Amino acid sequence: MNLRKIASSTRIAFRALRVNKMRSALTMLGIIIGVAAVIAMVAVGSGAQERIRQQIASIGSNLIIVQAGSVTSSGLRMGAGNATTLTEDDVTAILRECDSTSLAAPVVRGGGQVVYGENNWGTQILGTTPDYLPIRDLRIAEGVGISDQDVEGAARVALLGKTVIDNLFAGEDPVGKILRIKNVPFSVAGRLVPKGQSPTGQDQDDVIIIPISAAKKKVLGASQANYAAVGSIMIQAHEGRTGDVEPQVSGLLRQRHHLQRNEDDDFTIRNMEEVFKAQESSAQVMSILLAAIASVSLIVGGIGIMNIMLVSVTERTKEIGLRQAVGAKTRDILGQFLIEAVTLSVAGGAAGIVTGVAASLLISYFADWSTVVSSGSIAVAFLFSALVGVSFGFYPARKAANMDPIEALHYE
Repeated sequence: MNLRKIASSTRIAFRALRVNKMRSALTMLGIIIGVAAVIAMVAVGSGAQERIRQQIASIGSNLIIVQAGSVTSSGLRMGAGNATTLTEDDVTAILRECDSTSLAAPVVRGGGQVVYGENNWGTQILGTTPDYLPIRDLRIAEGVGISDQDVEGAARVALLGKTVIDNLFAGEDPVGKILRIKNVPFSVAGRLVPKGQSPTGQDQDDVIIIPISAAKKKVLGASQANYAAVGSIMIQAHEGRTGDVEPQVSGLLRQRHHLQRNEDDDFTIRNMEEVFKAQESSAQVMSILLAAIASVSLIVGGIGIMNIMLVSVTERTKEIGLRQAVGAKTRDILGQFLIEAVTLSVAGGAAGIVTGVAASLLISYFADWSTVVSSGSIAVAFLFSALVGVSFGFYPARKAANMDPIEALHYE
């Protein structure tokens, strides 16, 4: 079929669709709903993946957590964090001997009441070293961070998360103010840039960070025998070497803790990258599942197009016979009805794109759920709608093209 015949068939197809505007609109409705559903559901799934990626970034890049515990004692296996098996010397050894590690910071933590003026707040108190901030990708919004000198001198300085500031200072600038942590006065050195919730739902801004030496001596308490002990070690691996950290650190700590081959580890290593990859994979599966379910609507819309086209063929039997009688070939009739079917599906696809984008924005606004509308999902939904038009329009078009002209002209 040359371009002139295609243009002629297209004009005839559009004229036939305009004659039955309501029927054409109702036929397109199935495609509109299908395309809109695919775009909206993919946007919801992509939003979930993006939220997980943001939460992963908020935890810190290339993060490995070593926790004290998981030791068997008198037949009892203790969970991570329930034993004092890690020390600050372990941190030094990890930095010195594990070449896959770029940064490492010891951490001790506990809960306590914090008081400023007439306000008080129960929060998490975390003692650590300056390297903890870059490991966790924590930034200072105002003021300064803790320094090595602060750690050496057990300085009573503190960094505050947004949640603590909101509950204690009520809009007042906290930097330079004096608050009491478990009745010990501390100066607020800086405030942290908000991080939001972690992938586990924990508020990462409900925290006070102080030098580890001050935490042990003045706030959380540490006996002389266990003064060097820490609850966990935060490790940042070199880019692309996260998988090397676990065996290196595990081997080093087992050697330092004098564990025999048949003895269990007295520590727990958690590779956060693997944990988050599993969560991201789950979100991706959910996105694909939602898109597959929504695609059913497109198939239903395609069946609607086929039904209407079959009705149209029946109604226009005499017109088909007349066109054949004046010289229209089989491919001309086939092309005309295919163009009608594709026009319905493409027009419905275009309207569905607008509806789907609008639905995604409404979901994001009213449900407070992050949605990400990608150009890829729009292109796939649109192409799929055109394919539906061709697939479900072919049978009616073929039926029209193969009519016997004599029987068509005598059809009542």
